[in-house]
Amino acid sequence: MEVLTKTKGRVEVEEKQIVNFPDGIMGFEQYKKYALINSEYEPFIWLQSLEDSNLAFLIVDPFLISSEYEADIDDATLKYIGIESPEDLVVMTIVTIPSDGTAITANFLGPIVINRKNKKCVQVVLNDNRWTTKFDIVASLKKKGE
Repeated sequence: MEVLTKTKGRVEVEEKQIVNFPDGIMGFEQYKKYALINSEYEPFIWLQSLEDSNLAFLIVDPFLISSEYEADIDDATLKYIGIESPEDLVVMTIVTIPSDGTAITANFLGPIVINRKNKKCVQVVLNDNRWTTKFDIVASLKKKGE
């Protein structure tokens, strides 16, 4: 299917790239269907709304940013999106790139949980004060590289 995107114009999307958020994303609850589209900047991925071409989120695997990251997700949430084994689980975080030149951050407190089998997703809020909604990506990668 052809999709009009916010950043790449029209692109071809396969069924396996489409994910569904039964509850939407916090602040964007009315939008349920998205496509995962590779970004020109690996390892980032576009989470492009299929219902509004102007709505797209840049997401990244938080474990690539911080080897200390942990996302303790409760069993009820995992069951809600049909997770049956750890292999079905994908965790991603939404990235913010401010236009004012301040730090590029990722929302480590509110990760997105994806069931790789059925493509159902949910955004969760972790009960862990080690993480923030504005985790500095560049600072973490510098620290990781030391």
